[in-house]
Amino acid sequence: MKESVMIDSTFAIIDRHLMVKMPREVDHHNAAGIREQADFYIMEDAADHVIFDFESTVFMDSSGIGILMGRYKKVSLFGGRVLAIHVNDRLKKVMQMAGICEFIEILD
Repeated sequence: MKESVMIDSTFAIIDRHLMVKMPREVDHHNAAGIREQADFYIMEDAADHVIFDFESTVFMDSSGIGILMGRYKKVSLFGGRVLAIHVNDRLKKVMQMAGICEFIEILD
């Protein structure tokens, strides 16, 4: 049976996967909060993997790339993975140009 804990509208833990619903715009204004909360759940040993949901996201700058890569560095130390879902073509192109597709799996 899957264990599911809804923390708030942005974060949920489902079967040791931290689900992060990304905001409409991912920039330096909101990156620190997302990063700190995600790290808290990872370091509390509540999640082995992180899934970023970009369904509502229309803009992401380098701060968003930093969020993804930083969480990858943390969970990969323990064999975890980082995935991105609901990534539109524009964001996918940003991720590809940044070279993070080697580390972050993008699911269609």
